Amino acid sequence: MKYYIIAGEASGDLHGSNLVKQLRQLDTSADIRSWGGDLMEAAGAKVVKHYKELAFMGFVEVVMNLRTILKNIEICKKDITAFKPDVLVLVDYPGFNMRIAEWGKQQGFKIVYYISPQVWAWKENRVKKLRQYVDKMLCILPFEPEFYHKWNYVTEYVGHPLVEVIKAAKEQPADAPLSDKPVIAVLPGSRKQEVSVKLPIMLTMAKHFPQYQFVVAQAPSLDDHFLESLTGQHPNVSMVKGQTYKLLRQAKAALVTSGTATLETALFGVPEVVCYKGNPISYFFAKRLIKVKYISLVNLVMDKLVVKELIQHDLTEENLLTELNALLNDEAARSRVMNDYSELWHKLGEKDASRRAAEVIYEYAVA
Repeated sequence: MKYYIIAGEASGDLHGSNLVKQLRQLDTSADIRSWGGDLMEAAGAKVVKHYKELAFMGFVEVVMNLRTILKNIEICKKDITAFKPDVLVLVDYPGFNMRIAEWGKQQGFKIVYYISPQVWAWKENRVKKLRQYVDKMLCILPFEPEFYHKWNYVTEYVGHPLVEVIKAAKEQPADAPLSDKPVIAVLPGSRKQEVSVKLPIMLTMAKHFPQYQFVVAQAPSLDDHFLESLTGQHPNVSMVKGQTYKLLRQAKAALVTSGTATLETALFGVPEVVCYKGNPISYFFAKRLIKVKYISLVNLVMDKLVVKELIQHDLTEENLLTELNALLNDEAARSRVMNDYSELWHKLGEKDASRRAAEVIYEYAVA
């Protein structure tokens, strides 16, 4: 069978690569063409365009690159038409993929969406388009099928693909220690403007805990000079690049910005404080648009406050000191978090997400 898979970000390349591996096991004659990255290519897909050419984050950047984005959509449509896939698989990346879904359905292609757009957080009315244009929606968060059910849209929960990725990482031989001191991981995110606001507050903890080494996970989008300008004044602060999982395997606690990193940290079993502080105007509007109780995926999946969230005005040195001190020195607090993490793993890890997704896609392709 012929599969066309579109992933437009690094996370999509990771999860797309595991999907490709499973599809090729199920269908030994699989012909897979994709938009993705190095991991998908290594797994056996023919990558037409790399996600690094597609990743435009933020409203201003999208507007500035609108001509390029529209051109890429047209290139993608022409390539799909020429390839004539038996099924078109869309991996997250909603701004691009929802347009392709609408067009693809009109052309008569079978459409599967793997890793649902987070329409439950904002722009709920997009569900109407998804229901109209996507034949099969494969969800990775356990509460998503119930959300879609309210809109009379039957979806399938396949499990979260991060579970298998992190399970494999945890089974690797132990790494060389990052420091001779116990380690606290600092994951400040990848957007320079936000990191410049959050990271200095997160690093105020270094002076309060001189017996620990604070290790900052450097995102590929952040240059060395920028981060060094924020970390250089602290003797017990260092940086690592491309070693986030190694860092989390060794960390005693973590300070983490919102996003998928909160879930990764929890699945590694590291007690964490979620830190977020953004542009006041952007935050003002986001607070009115986003319709969820929590900003961390850990709390959203568990539907309760498992990890403390210090957001906007609450992200202060004093509050962060209180929370981090509890995670490091209060056994009852650590124990509660670890018990909740075990339940989280159970909720997310009952299925092999990549395998289950591949089975659904293959079965639908041959139907």
